[in-house]
Amino acid sequence: MSLTWTLLLAFAGLIFGHGIPGAIVGGIAGFIIDGVRQKRRYATPEVGGFIGPLFALLGAVAKSDGRVSEAEIAIAERLMSRMGLDTEQRKQAITSFNAGKQPEFDVTPAIDGLRQWVGLRRDHAFPVLDVVIETVLAEGNPPPEKMSLLRQVAFALRVSDMELMALMAMKGYAWNASAGGRRGPGNGGGYVPPQRNQQGPDPYTVLGIERGADDRAIKRAYRKLISEHHPDRLGDLPEDMRRRAESRASEINAAYERIKAERGFK
Repeated sequence: MSLTWTLLLAFAGLIFGHGIPGAIVGGIAGFIIDGVRQKRRYATPEVGGFIGPLFALLGAVAKSDGRVSEAEIAIAERLMSRMGLDTEQRKQAITSFNAGKQPEFDVTPAIDGLRQWVGLRRDHAFPVLDVVIETVLAEGNPPPEKMSLLRQVAFALRVSDMELMALMAMKGYAWNASAGGRRGPGNGGGYVPPQRNQQGPDPYTVLGIERGADDRAIKRAYRKLISEHHPDRLGDLPEDMRRRAESRASEINAAYERIKAERGFK
């Protein structure tokens, strides 16, 4: 468990609370705060609590460029099947998707609903974002409107631009730096669907690091990612989202092995 608040408040108590007694009181208060944060970080989100906001968001993403395509509808329908939604949940998903594609729909509550459902569980944030990416990429190269919504969701779920690039790279896409200058989802016009080679996506992009990073930085990035995406920590996720998370963990391991082989370190 992280002891950030325990140490911080103990130090504050030592300085401002008359020495050791103040440090003890501050340390106890900080320990309680750290305990609450730990429970929130690893709490399992409410089963089914994502359905309404997720499918509303997918409807909004599909409509953001002015029309909802058959490919985008098909993705939503496949998702309902893969998630094993019961009759009532399926009705909720359809109703939410139809609401999301209305011109006057406000996407902010849906994004906030997903943020609250995910909480501090970053291992739950990535499968949710992976679902949204499928709709964003349904028709190939996404327009700026869809990319803007995707970045709003990523920001709300505490996923960085570099991590977003990694997720999209796993779909066979990458940013062409020559097309738009600096790489990244915030640079309009720099996003192209290249041919995916047989080895898979760029391993450095998957790990969220620059190609010039040293070995220590690579190992640190790998350990951080794999600890966040280990299948044993997924909790009560729908089966489809669990498979997505497990696939990402496999991609992370494969990327790390490729870099190790390329650089010759263990």
